[in-house]
Amino acid sequence: MISKEITKWWQKAVFYQIYPRSFADGNGDGIGDLAGMISKLDYLQELGIDAIWLSPHYPSPFVDCGYDVSDYQDVGREYGNLEQFQHFLNLLHQRGMKLVLDLVLNHTSDQHPWFIESRSSRDNPKRDWYVWRDGQTGVPPTNWFSAFGGSAWQYDQNTSSYYYHYFFKEQPDLNWHNPEVKEAMFNVVRFWLDMGVDGFRLDAVGTIFEDEDYPPIPEGMSQEELYRMASRYSQPKGEKTVVAYHDEMFKHQVDRPEVHVLMQELRKVIDEYKDRVLIGETDDIAFYGDGNNELHLNFNFPLMRTRQLTAEHVRQNQVERLSALPPNAWPCNTLGNHDTARVYTAFGDGTHNNEQNKLYLMLLLTLKGTPFLYNGEEIGMSDYFFTDKTRFKDPLSVLYYELEKRVNGSDEPTALLRGALMGRDHNRTPMQWSNSANGGFCPPAVEPWLPVNPDYKAGVNVNDQVSNPDSMINFYRRMLNVRRQNPVLQTGEYKEITTESKDILSYCRSNEGQTLLVVLNMSPEIQRFRLPFKVKQILINTMKNWVHIEDPEPTLQPYQGVIYIAAE
Repeated sequence: MISKEITKWWQKAVFYQIYPRSFADGNGDGIGDLAGMISKLDYLQELGIDAIWLSPHYPSPFVDCGYDVSDYQDVGREYGNLEQFQHFLNLLHQRGMKLVLDLVLNHTSDQHPWFIESRSSRDNPKRDWYVWRDGQTGVPPTNWFSAFGGSAWQYDQNTSSYYYHYFFKEQPDLNWHNPEVKEAMFNVVRFWLDMGVDGFRLDAVGTIFEDEDYPPIPEGMSQEELYRMASRYSQPKGEKTVVAYHDEMFKHQVDRPEVHVLMQELRKVIDEYKDRVLIGETDDIAFYGDGNNELHLNFNFPLMRTRQLTAEHVRQNQVERLSALPPNAWPCNTLGNHDTARVYTAFGDGTHNNEQNKLYLMLLLTLKGTPFLYNGEEIGMSDYFFTDKTRFKDPLSVLYYELEKRVNGSDEPTALLRGALMGRDHNRTPMQWSNSANGGFCPPAVEPWLPVNPDYKAGVNVNDQVSNPDSMINFYRRMLNVRRQNPVLQTGEYKEITTESKDILSYCRSNEGQTLLVVLNMSPEIQRFRLPFKVKQILINTMKNWVHIEDPEPTLQPYQGVIYIAAE
């Protein structure tokens, strides 16, 4: 439980993730940029967004879609420049909005000047800025794997040694045991904070350290076997087996205790500035520290790790998550981002997707904690599984295409579909602004960096929806406004309400001045619900003309959600 006196902006805010390459193309080259983002600030303000999480905007060779940074203190030329960035930030602040940047701490690009120096010779001053081990060609220092395929060690012919990379070989890991590395990266943090940035989302925070004794993993483990297991199982029991195999494979490379000491040091740097926030790409509650000395927020990823968002799943998740938080720690909830399937695809049943999308927004904005949305969710964007290999931008698509052929012996169409499904291009496609060529993302004669989902022609675009009061985007606007106008939904206490139906999820959000009752039918069947106390008003309803305030036992349609104001 958090102290009533503590209410920070990041507790009350609704965050909106912008994937910069796909959000808005301001100069007509088929790539999103700062000019495009600036042109859409009024749109974001009208939507009701409080804060932006901006995915990497730094210079990068773009091997891993921008998470391979070649300069931490600049802007990629395709996006703009530092002057434009400062203008963008200033305009956000003028609108009362905040900006959080992605910060990649674990690794750099192999094109970063630091690494170019590090690999130039064994006695270079920056040699120890990365993780190097001696070895012979073809005999890596350990049998560890990279999370993105192959050995975790890359042989460097120039110095006859190996460097370590948890991700792609073009992303060498920094050596955070070196105090010079820590000083340089903390100066990066101060560089952006001095510009006025409001905080950071820390990428892959659990991978920063590895076991320096370099123990081997069990003989016989392989990524081929992991892939074979993953493609064989389709039930949760099987998935647990896959997770256990994966955790055993990478147990020496992630979530080392040293990372918590580092996070405490980074927190002190952040606390040199007023009202800044640290958000971790992790669901490990240990990263909250004692509730005051590590990260301010980390994601409740278990909420979205399910094939189906059922009432029972959410109930169990909330009981486990909220009870595990240390004093003063604040929850953080999301249902999708640039690395996962879009909400519309991940949790839609193919029949009630629109109703489900609205219901799940109501869920996300009324659970206790800070909610994160992903650009495009507000118009019901779905994943686009294009199978033209020449258009793949994510190397993981190619990796899984090759694994499917090699491990499962699949034919070309099956392997291409597998690559499309397992890569991340499908949920990073350009934002759909209008029912015109390329979804209005870029000029008709320009090829966008990723294909645009053709469903923009069927109303999945901003322009077609803004004039329709029943559209997805207008429900998002109403629901975001309800949250903003009712502070109890931002910082009120959460209490589950027991229901007769296992498919009804119900809970209260309460403070000293107001109690709201949230009732969600999480099933495809009509459900009846008995109100637990007197109510005086329906605040918002995901559907029209189905629930009446006078009815003490309302009938809820499939995937219908209602928020009531309790009588005083």
